Amino acid sequence: MTVLYEDNHIIIVNKSPGEIVQGDKTGDQPLSEMVKEYLKKKYHKPGNVFCGVTHRLDRPTSGVVVFAKTGKALSRLNDMFRNGEVDKTYWAIVKDRPPKEEDQLTHYLVKNEKTNKSAAYTVEKPHTKKAVLHYKLMAASQNYYLLEIDLETGRHHQIRCQLAKIGCPIKGDLKYGAPRSNPDGSISLHARTISFIHPVSKEKIMVMAPVPNDTLWKALEV
Repeated sequence: MTVLYEDNHIIIVNKSPGEIVQGDKTGDQPLSEMVKEYLKKKYHKPGNVFCGVTHRLDRPTSGVVVFAKTGKALSRLNDMFRNGEVDKTYWAIVKDRPPKEEDQLTHYLVKNEKTNKSAAYTVEKPHTKKAVLHYKLMAASQNYYLLEIDLETGRHHQIRCQLAKIGCPIKGDLKYGAPRSNPDGSISLHARTISFIHPVSKEKIMVMAPVPNDTLWKALEV
């Protein structure tokens, strides 16, 4: 965890692959607790420290995560995320070249609770939710391609599922058809930037998260 931005109301960090944003059944220490410890230490705070979770990233992904330091910021940020007022871009490394250099993908996703996996359909079916993203090809190496992705909707495993549907599973993502896992168990999906109007000061905030310290990420970084 690296702090990318902090003020009186919010703190934005760069999540490492493998870290969980919020506590789950594994019992592993979540990022929210790490942030609380950081704040407690930095400001010598006795007792409980407030740290509100505003959104999540899948455990094997990396990148930018926003936490609220005050209740006011938390309720406003929750509304902003729900209403699509937060812009996020992602970077993904895929093994296969996408069909087009740039495209909008529209699918209908349904989540399987038992397998914690989503399935994508090209037509609407019962219980599916519409998923829309835009991607463009940013860079290429001999074997891999770097895509930049903008989400219009925020569905379960949306980027992973939609890219797999067009034959471009994310590197390391065994769940969605990648041939091999990454050595550290990560998948090559990174929440690169986030931008929004500050919930209290109303200033424009834009934060970029450095890519993981990995040879392939560094080679493809543009």
